[in-house]
Amino acid sequence: MYFGILIALVPLSLGYLIKLKDKKKIARINQILSWMVYFILFIMGTELAHLDNLSTNLQTILFYTMIVFICTFGGNFIFLILFDLFLPWKTTHNNQTFESRFKMILESLRVCIALIIGFIVGLIPLFIWQYTENIIQVVLVFLLLLIGIQLRGNNISLKQILLNKVGIATTIIVTFSTFLGGIIAALILEQPIRVGLGMSSGFGWYSLSGILMTEAHGPIIGSATFLNDILRELLAIILIPSLIKRYKLTALGLCGATSMDFTLPMLQKGAGITIVPSAIVQGFLLTILMPIVMTLFNYGMQ
Repeated sequence: MYFGILIALVPLSLGYLIKLKDKKKIARINQILSWMVYFILFIMGTELAHLDNLSTNLQTILFYTMIVFICTFGGNFIFLILFDLFLPWKTTHNNQTFESRFKMILESLRVCIALIIGFIVGLIPLFIWQYTENIIQVVLVFLLLLIGIQLRGNNISLKQILLNKVGIATTIIVTFSTFLGGIIAALILEQPIRVGLGMSSGFGWYSLSGILMTEAHGPIIGSATFLNDILRELLAIILIPSLIKRYKLTALGLCGATSMDFTLPMLQKGAGITIVPSAIVQGFLLTILMPIVMTLFNYGMQ
């Protein structure tokens, strides 16, 4: 239990202690992280290729994904819409066009291509596949170390977080409704509550959630978790233009952890610069929270 928690928290904490001021080095770390995302998904694809009764397991993965996504994303949407209706966030910004939305969707789909390529390569009998578990652990530690450095590089102080009420509010609502959805999904799927909570707590961070859940519960649960989080990102991109004018808090909350990076340009384009601090705070808090709670659900509730 303690090893599983330490393997997630220690490298993340060590990385956060490293403060880089050189913008070129920070940009290099961001680039390495992008490459690692595709490598991780490639490895997940090879693990899928080695499953017994593959067609049956793929149906199970898709069914799990559908249930978890409906319960978590649907729960987020309901609670955020209610929040928007009772406490609307008014800004004075004219919405801009979203001509790049299709391009962003295509970029999200590229991660699925990496998974498919890994699956195809995994069908080839190679001796290296016996070391997949060890490779995953090494990559996970390195990934979390770099993420810690990246988070520190955003220069977000505790004061900035505490003063941003909108970012904190959406984070609390998203977290609460996601966990509630995870519990409901676990009951429907007849899985332990901790598994449902773990599958739901990726908050859209598919590159890490997939590998953490694969490490803890195997490729079926890990793949369903990954698909759930990639669907969150894709649907958030699709819905932002429709929601951002009237339901800004909903548009922000649905982005989850991606609000500080991938979906931030669309949020800014639709709501203006006023939404940026809240989006960064929400993304930062969920990014910090995600590996902690997912690891605790996987190893601390047994």
